[in-house]
Amino acid sequence: MARARGAVQLTVDDWLQAGYTVLAEEGFRALKLDEICRRLGVTKGSFYHHFSDIAAFKDALVAAWGGWRDQDHRRMDALAGVSPRERLIEMMGLLAGSRQWTLERAMREWARSDPRAAANVRAADRRARRAVRRAFLDHGFDPETATRRAEWMFAMGIGALHLSDGTRRASTGTAEHAELVDFLLRR
Repeated sequence: MARARGAVQLTVDDWLQAGYTVLAEEGFRALKLDEICRRLGVTKGSFYHHFSDIAAFKDALVAAWGGWRDQDHRRMDALAGVSPRERLIEMMGLLAGSRQWTLERAMREWARSDPRAAANVRAADRRARRAVRRAFLDHGFDPETATRRAEWMFAMGIGALHLSDGTRRASTGTAEHAELVDFLLRR
């Protein structure tokens, strides 16, 4: 990702990608201008061309992450016509995709100490839990049971993210997703 000084004009997306790389690899405390400039091989002047300060940069990171999560939620909403079982399996794939294994964990850790990140993570979580709950309702569970099972499924997914070591995924694919969904759909 490093670029030679003056070789290429960086975009906002270049800066955000560098920020996500730092966030995923080193955590939110490493989101410092010097570190990001070093990784990109540019001076601070390039940064200030796009962002007024590091707080604005962090706001942009949170907003862009929220945008990605919104795309995932729209994809979940588009599954409304699919059977509840297949919908839940697809949702697990969306919620536990490759981006989540590092960046999702980092965002959740950041959210523990940053109110902006926390609000964004909470909003994304609410939307995901509602979509999962809807699938359990559509399968025929009463509202209380659907809520409880949606929370279990969501909690298992978050736990899997935190148990993974970054080199291997806690859940490797559709067969394991189907096995978990079948377990949660039992009466």
